[in-house]
Amino acid sequence: MLIIGSHVGYKKDSGLVGSVKEALSYDANTFMFYTGAPQNTIRSSIDLENVKEAYKLMQDNGIDKNNVIVHAPYIINLANGDESKFNFSCNFLSEELKRVNTLGMKYLVLHPGSHVGQGVDIGISNIIKALNKVLSNDESDVMILLETMAGKGSELGKTFEELKQIIDGIKKKERIGICLDTCHLNDAGYDLNNFNEVLDSFDKIIGIDKIKCIHINDSKNSLGSHKDRHENVGKGTIGLDNLINIINNSKLKDVPKILETPYIDGKAPYKEEIALIRSKI
Repeated sequence: MLIIGSHVGYKKDSGLVGSVKEALSYDANTFMFYTGAPQNTIRSSIDLENVKEAYKLMQDNGIDKNNVIVHAPYIINLANGDESKFNFSCNFLSEELKRVNTLGMKYLVLHPGSHVGQGVDIGISNIIKALNKVLSNDESDVMILLETMAGKGSELGKTFEELKQIIDGIKKKERIGICLDTCHLNDAGYDLNNFNEVLDSFDKIIGIDKIKCIHINDSKNSLGSHKDRHENVGKGTIGLDNLINIINNSKLKDVPKILETPYIDGKAPYKEEIALIRSKI
């Protein structure tokens, strides 16, 4: 069964119930959300009665909560070695893990971080140090999914080798997975015209079993541009056929696919894009 959804909102007044209702309005059977604004630290308390109601709504409409994805805020940068910023990122990530666990979700997608001029090796070393610190003090079974990045600026995680280097340094490796992002892969220089070769390379370097989520986005940019600008499905340089080939890959059939494509004229395109994808599968 195709497991597909999109990014949805999570608001203080409607909570997880509102997120589920938005996902259902797109005819989705999964979704991804932030537990608060991705650019700041403001977080509302979690209403457990609301969560219980959301679970019932999911169960009644064929959404498995084990396929639902939470995304960590962008302000977390584990690669920055500045002591105050490093400690802030570790503490905030720890709090996010607690919130994801309280919500009953399994996966938290995280941008690995940017080395901000300190260099790749130091940045990766900081990420490893941070993740080991956070996971050593966390008793949940929430898995952190490191996202493949485009390599914009000093972003880390732009190659499978960088991601492997991070994973190799983690003590609790069972708590680390990967989220592929098709736009980021393209912009990082992975040719999705040859996705089977890309996937084989990933399998040899990291292991295909580590892939727990895929962000399905077309790209406004050329291969290897390192720019990270998402485009609507079939409207960019990756193209509809390549995206359908990725979605339809039998090795990834049980992996949730999440759309993060741009709004069109102020309106979410997800219902139409999900329908388009289903028509091609």
